[in-house]
Amino acid sequence: MRAARGERPACDALDAKRVGRRSRQTGHRRLHLSEARRSPPKRGDLRPHKSQYWLTSKDKLEDPEQYEADIRNVCETYAGANTVHEQGGHVVSTDDKTGIQALERLHPTLPPRPGFIERVEFEYKRHGTVCLIANFDVVTGKAIAPTIGPTRTEEDFVAHIAQTVDLDTDAAWTFVADQLNTHKSEGLVRFVADRCGIDDDLGIKGRRGILKTMKSRKQFLEAADHRIRFVYTPRHASWLNQVEIWFSILSRRALKRASFDSIEALQKRLADFIDYFNAVLAKPFRWTYAGKPLVAA
Repeated sequence: MRAARGERPACDALDAKRVGRRSRQTGHRRLHLSEARRSPPKRGDLRPHKSQYWLTSKDKLEDPEQYEADIRNVCETYAGANTVHEQGGHVVSTDDKTGIQALERLHPTLPPRPGFIERVEFEYKRHGTVCLIANFDVVTGKAIAPTIGPTRTEEDFVAHIAQTVDLDTDAAWTFVADQLNTHKSEGLVRFVADRCGIDDDLGIKGRRGILKTMKSRKQFLEAADHRIRFVYTPRHASWLNQVEIWFSILSRRALKRASFDSIEALQKRLADFIDYFNAVLAKPFRWTYAGKPLVAA
């Protein structure tokens, strides 16, 4: 049969004592099975069953030089924050965390014990959501003047910035923010102009002047000579915003394993954690990124 298949014959015959065992003298089994064996996957092999998100910033595609300049501007703002603080000013990273769910687990969580990890019941009751608009002080590392409410509209964000500025009315404020439309709104322009004593004609939204377009409003809000100004991260680069790191801490320490029987309980948990964080955990992040590419081109 081996000859008919073109295979080499076995060196030794199998006797009754050796049936089912591999003999060192007979190499046909290793030869016969070698093609079916698979080597362990190597780094860099194709893995078609896996995928990950990837998004190239529109700003980088449209104007690579401006994109890199904006990144350097954010990093330089962080680098100069201590100097601003010594002069009585504030550098604050701000953003919204929306859709924080008040989920109530229908059954108690089983705590971990030897041989078993913590087990969380998957059934829950949803009581609604809240939005947190937070500030992270780059120098002190504290979360200051948070706003906890049901929405994050243009009016909500302007009110949030107003209550933040009211902490130190006469000081210079620099806000690092992403380019969400509510962060470049007509209401925000009017607020900054009012607090900075700017009496210029702001124009009409959609028609003329500073208020005409989102681009013209952005240029006004990021003017370096304003006492209250904004520094914007490039589009699709909000990872440059330090408050995003703080949001991660909040999610892991205060929300991940929690159960809330009402919106009010969730709001209290958020407020209590912020107070605890400021009293015990607050410290500035050691920002080492200087605006250079993270990987070789």
